[in-house]
Amino acid sequence: MTELPIDIESLEPNSLTKAQLADLLYERIGLSKRESKEIVDAFFELMSRRLIDGESVRISGFGNFQVRTKAARPGRNPRTGEVIPIEARRVVTFQASTKLKEKVQQA
Repeated sequence: MTELPIDIESLEPNSLTKAQLADLLYERIGLSKRESKEIVDAFFELMSRRLIDGESVRISGFGNFQVRTKAARPGRNPRTGEVIPIEARRVVTFQASTKLKEKVQQA
């Protein structure tokens, strides 16, 4: 797989938006802007739907997104020290792949 060069300097600090992803598809692959936006939207819709359904999403070479159920527990208001209940909830967790971890360490 050929890596496409991405102009990191053109991206906003600490964020990569769906619009920026669509622009990269448009610029690097030559899809129309509408097609690029539809592909990005479809990708995130598919990921969201799978996670909402409780399934894991694995992206090879990047990592795994999983839904985890957290049990109810007592919490504490940090200002007042008052004990408040935290309800049970589902959360999405991310586990980076070994390849991604290695690339981060090399940077």
